[in-house]
Amino acid sequence: MSELTGKTALVTGSVQGIGLAIATCLAKAGARVAVHGLATPEQAAEAVAAVKGAGAPDAKFFDADIRDIAAVDAMMQAVAEWGGADILVNNAGVQKTASYAELDAATWDAIIGVNLSGAFHTMRHALPVMAERGYGRVINIASVHGLVASVNKAPYVASKFGLVGMSKVAALEYAAAGTKAKGGVTVNCIAPGWTETVLIEPQVAARAALHGGDRDLGIADLLAEKQPTKRTSDPSEIGELALWLCNPVAHNVTGTTIPVDGGWTAQ
Repeated sequence: MSELTGKTALVTGSVQGIGLAIATCLAKAGARVAVHGLATPEQAAEAVAAVKGAGAPDAKFFDADIRDIAAVDAMMQAVAEWGGADILVNNAGVQKTASYAELDAATWDAIIGVNLSGAFHTMRHALPVMAERGYGRVINIASVHGLVASVNKAPYVASKFGLVGMSKVAALEYAAAGTKAKGGVTVNCIAPGWTETVLIEPQVAARAALHGGDRDLGIADLLAEKQPTKRTSDPSEIGELALWLCNPVAHNVTGTTIPVDGGWTAQ
């Protein structure tokens, strides 16, 4: 596969989990990849090596705290100097489960800052350049919680609903950019359900504790409530969908939110 040869992708939060899976899928298709995350030098080097090993002609690590606007501005400038992002995947995300009575302002600000504001600040830099080039892809990793709510997740749900809405606005603003031949500029969300990442581990552990520490029973308990297939997704499955959205044939797929949730939001 080489349909992304000559393209550069920035994937935030790509040192592990869904972000790394997306980065490696894009690398397999020939894209250069800007790897991002808050990581130790060893973790960063390992992620870059994995992306290069998957087929990226080049990969470079960019270190920026997504909550810090100045840091995001600096990162986007550095990526521009490296060639600019033809593909932007906003994957960096944080979550904390707590009731309204337990939440504080710092938690709210941190979750909104990473999940929503960070994506806005990368998009405002990337989209005008994509429009000039006639090709661009913004893929925002939302969540089923950008479509439906759950208890004890007020900041997370608010951030993901906001991300879905913000993506629709961007899709409309840039819908006419580019051409069918070039691929145009599209903005979409992917909304994973239960996916095997470290983000769900606290919830898995809590449920496992109710079943004598059995992790498999803990997962089954979680999925039985929401996800009809009772199967988790692998991060690579999200990566393959992101790769398809980058194909020029997806030029008319914009402003959408695609669930990968085992039927959760179909109920």
